[in-house]
Amino acid sequence: MLSKGLIDIKNSIQTANNEGLAKKPSKEVSDGVARVDINVLKSKLQKTQNKEFKKNLIFISLLILGMISLAIFLSF
Repeated sequence: MLSKGLIDIKNSIQTANNEGLAKKPSKEVSDGVARVDINVLKSKLQKTQNKEFKKNLIFISLLILGMISLAIFLSF
C-alpha cells in the first residue's frame, strides 16, 4: 500500500522563467578598459625582437671580428 502512494505522487516542479537573465545584452558593459587588437601587440613584439636581434648580431659580429684581428696580430 505504501508503494501505491509513492506512484501516485506527481512531480510538479516549476522552473522560473529566466529568459531575460539568460540573454546577453546587445552592448557589453565595459569597465573603462579599452580592448587591444592582437595584431597590434604582435607587431610591437616583432619590432622589439627585431631591434634585439640586430643588437645581438652587431655584438657577435664585432666579437668575431675582434677575435680574427687578434689571431692575425698574434700570428705575425
